[in-house]
Amino acid sequence: MKIHKAGYSVILVVLIIMSIINGSLYAINANSYIVYPIFITSLLIFLFVVRFFRQPNRKIVYGDDFVIAPADGKIVVIEDVDETDFIKEKRIQVSIFMSVWSVHINWFPMLGKVLSSEHFSGRYMAAWLPKSSTENERAVIVLDTKHGKVLIRQIAGALARRIITYAKANINIEQGDQLGFIRFGSRVDILLPETFKINAKLGDMVTGGLTKIAEIKNN
Repeated sequence: MKIHKAGYSVILVVLIIMSIINGSLYAINANSYIVYPIFITSLLIFLFVVRFFRQPNRKIVYGDDFVIAPADGKIVVIEDVDETDFIKEKRIQVSIFMSVWSVHINWFPMLGKVLSSEHFSGRYMAAWLPKSSTENERAVIVLDTKHGKVLIRQIAGALARRIITYAKANINIEQGDQLGFIRFGSRVDILLPETFKINAKLGDMVTGGLTKIAEIKNN
């Protein structure tokens, strides 16, 4: 299993802490009944952290007329919105909630050019709540695509404490390139022009970088 670079430092810190705790307990009393349950618990926590930062091999391109899911998870919102801060036009919002069991890498859903990439401090409400899109800590990326401007929001959830964004203004990106990473439970919104037809439904489980969630209406 390949580990994502965003997890190197976290895994190392967890390994050091677990080693210190278990080594100290063993040194104090190797025969104590409490040593083995703590060791097993520590091992399970370490394996969970390693699994969380797994990096699957995904690189499928469907083309300019299709939108791929920017993240793994469950579709929790499909609605028309008035985007008033960046694009200032009506858009179709699709939101994907990532649980702690999801792969937490984010992918660019379309080919295009990054017009802007900004980070905003905020709260840490549960990521499935509607207000989390505008009140939680988040990164907002605006893409210029063949079919108009597309906005992507990486949103921190109740457990997430760091959003990593690779998107930089004025760079050209390919569909399926890595956009970033969010640690420990979160959500990704994508706001598409009204010229797109949404193929996904509420409650659908999607796979980032693979699932086609929308396509241009004239296809």
